[in-house]
Order: sequence, then C-alpha cells, then structure tokens
Amino acid sequence: MVKSLVSFSGWLAKNATAFVIGIAVFTFFFPHIFDWVRGNTQTVILGIIMLTMGLTLTTDDFRILARRPLDIFIGACAQFIIMPGVAWTLVHVFHLEPALALGILLVGCCPGGVSSNVMSYLCHGDVAFSVGMSCASTLVAPVMTPLLMQFLGGQIIAIDTIGMFENIIIVTIIPVAVGCALNYFFSRRSFFPTLQGLMPGLSVTCLAIIVGGVISAVHDDLVARGFVLFIWTFAVVFCHNSLGYLLGWFAGRLAGFNVAKKRTISIEVGMQNAGLATVLASNFFAAQPLTLLPCAISCAWHSISGTILAGLYLRWDLRHPAAVQAAEAERAAQISGSVSTEAVEPEAVTTK
Repeated sequence: MVKSLVSFSGWLAKNATAFVIGIAVFTFFFPHIFDWVRGNTQTVILGIIMLTMGLTLTTDDFRILARRPLDIFIGACAQFIIMPGVAWTLVHVFHLEPALALGILLVGCCPGGVSSNVMSYLCHGDVAFSVGMSCASTLVAPVMTPLLMQFLGGQIIAIDTIGMFENIIIVTIIPVAVGCALNYFFSRRSFFPTLQGLMPGLSVTCLAIIVGGVISAVHDDLVARGFVLFIWTFAVVFCHNSLGYLLGWFAGRLAGFNVAKKRTISIEVGMQNAGLATVLASNFFAAQPLTLLPCAISCAWHSISGTILAGLYLRWDLRHPAAVQAAEAERAAQISGSVSTEAVEPEAVTTK
C-alpha cells in the first residue's frame, strides 16, 4: 500500500502541470467544489506545501549560503529587483485595473517558486546554487515582500505591511523550519525516506487545491466579463514570467556566471512562489477578488513554462556537444578546487 502511494506521488509530481490545469478547468465548470478553500484553510494548505520543501532541506543546503555568499547575494538582488520592476512596468504598459495590478505586483514581489530546484536539475543547472537562492529569497521574503508591495502598490490601496510580514512568517518560515527540524532529527530513521517520497504528490495536490479555490473565487467575474479578461491577464503573466527568465539570464551573464549558473538564475528569477501570492491576495485584498486571477494563472503557467525552458536548454545541449563538454570541464575544475581548498584549510589550522 505504502509503495503504491509513493509511486503515485512520483507520478503526480511528473504530471503536476496537467493535474493542476485539469483541476482548474474542472473547477470552472463546478465552481462550488472548492468554496471551502478560503482564509485560514488556504493558509494552512500553503503551509503544508512549504513544510514539504523544508523536509527536503538539510544543514548542507544552508551551508551553501555561507560558502557562496556573493553568488547568493547576486541571485537575491536579481530576484527582488527584476520581478517587481517588470511587474510594475507591465501594470503601466497594459493599463491594468487596480485589482489585476495588485495581483501581478504580488506575484512579482514574492520569493522564488518551490519547484525551481527541480527545473534547474532537469536542465543541468547548478542545483546547489538553486537551493541556496530558494532558501535566501524565502528567508528574506517576510521583509522584502511587504516593503516592495508598500513601495509599488501603496498608491493603489493601503498595504498592511506588518500583517503581511506576520502572515509570511506563519505560512513560509515556520513550516520550512519545522520541516528542516524533522529532517535533521529523523532523517536516519527507516520511515523517513518513505515520508519524503510522499511529499511531492502531497505538494502538487495542495497546489491544485489552492488553484481550485482561486478559480472558485473569481468564477463569477470570469463568466461575467468573458474570455477576454482571461486572455488579457494571461498575456500579462506570460510577459512577466518570460521577461523574468530573460533578464535573469542576462543578470547571470553580467555577473560573469558560467552556463550552469546562468540557467539557474534564469529559472530562479522567472519562477515565483505564486501560491504565496494567492494566499496573501486572499488574506489582504479579499474585497477585490480579481486580485487572485493573476496569482492563479501564475501558479499553473510558471510550472508549464519552467518545464518548457528546461527542455529548450537541453535541446541546446544536444545541438552544441562541444560547448557542453567545455562547461562540464569548467564546473568539474571549480568543484575540485573548492574541495581541495576545504581540505587544506583544516590542516593549516592544526599546523598553527
């Protein structure tokens, strides 16, 4: 039974995009199925998603923050400059109404998405760098997200920065910390790998439920205003996400990153934690239901686009094998250099 559940969890993770879109379409025709996904319930569900992220993190993942401070700093700056800046620009270019503007600004001001690490792995990116960026952006999100929203969206509506800070702490930092603690104390227990194997499917299911709840909340507006509203909002989300990938890659190029790092920072910048944006929109802008629409579309589209981008990177590798070999040799040299440095340092201490 347990093996079947783990297998199903893996299958669900591989087909996450199709599953989330399927739930969204189903909810559009049966909107009352997810009426219960509101307020605190939605917060708890996102907390479960962040808990699953914490269960995959180890102390070694956090050591990356100390070992590669410059890389992480550059990545975090790119994350919280590019995406909010692009969102603000698109709000004015598309002349978005206040509710939709708040939604896309929220997506832009949130930290990186929880599935970006998987995408970096799939396209031969720097996974350690990806994990480090995800950790860093999540840790600073309680401060950066409310401040950026106050700066960019304060003219549209009054922003409860303190309440938003507290909400992000509750829904992200605490669940991730609990997951990390469980991983630290129980990782060597026989049941723990099985528990971790169940987490991807649980995470995808929770994300689909959140999207279903959003579609349920905005259903009447979508029906009343027609297909044009959806297409217009999707166009904004598409531009925001795509420009995030492109400008993230150029940020890596400007920083002199190698191929693997450029791919990673591109994915990390472009993929946002739209689930967090959805919860914040529900909790702080409930009077304007359309705020949820860009968040819901982003939840589904970022997973689709991340998979497409990883595939494009892999296709480029197949067409340029010589460049791939050179990049692998460079990365191997960097890894061996860092390992030898770590090995020499303790000797130097004991010699003194």
